[in-house]
Amino acid sequence: MAQTAESADACPRCAKPQALCICDRVEPVETRLRVVILQHPREDDALLGTARLVTLTLPRAGIRVGLSWPSLAGALGDPDADPARWAVLAAAKAPEAVLAAARRDQVALVDRHGVLLDRNRHPLDGILVLDGTWSQAKTLWWRNPWLLKLPRLVLVPREPSMYGKLRREPRREWVSTLEAVADVLPALGEPPAARNSLRRILRTLLQRARDARQPGQ
Repeated sequence: MAQTAESADACPRCAKPQALCICDRVEPVETRLRVVILQHPREDDALLGTARLVTLTLPRAGIRVGLSWPSLAGALGDPDADPARWAVLAAAKAPEAVLAAARRDQVALVDRHGVLLDRNRHPLDGILVLDGTWSQAKTLWWRNPWLLKLPRLVLVPREPSMYGKLRREPRREWVSTLEAVADVLPALGEPPAARNSLRRILRTLLQRARDARQPGQ
């Protein structure tokens, strides 16, 4: 599978090579929450990357490509965005009490100081997700200090990553952008159909990637 999403046969909608195109399996699900993916400009996993799959499945999702933005409003292109009502989902260390809450409820919401927040009393308008390799995501985190001022979502995934041997994650509990969004949304009150649809489309992509691999690769 040496071809990339930039090759001539790439699907114009999902940007995957035609052999991996998953557009026939897209089942959009409406959500109240917006999902904005901040993508590192050097993220180049054209074959197995999942950010575009999120935007195809969730009409209220979008991708912003760049290294840094001056503020939340700048990243969203919305001067009225309220930082208190947006949370960032990023892999970072958390106190044991927060991790315990996340293990119990799958997702914990904390303020900028790491203090647990009641999700029912702290409604959100949307979530930010950092997309790229783990080092690229770390770069995005530190290049945008305003992220440190936002509430943060701590996720304990339900299951290991679906990638299996196709792509190794640095840690067992770390998952792809799509898988993280799929787990977070129901925990924040969105319909289970959002998780099901996202995971279904990723499962299709991975199966088609396995089918397209040549013997010995």
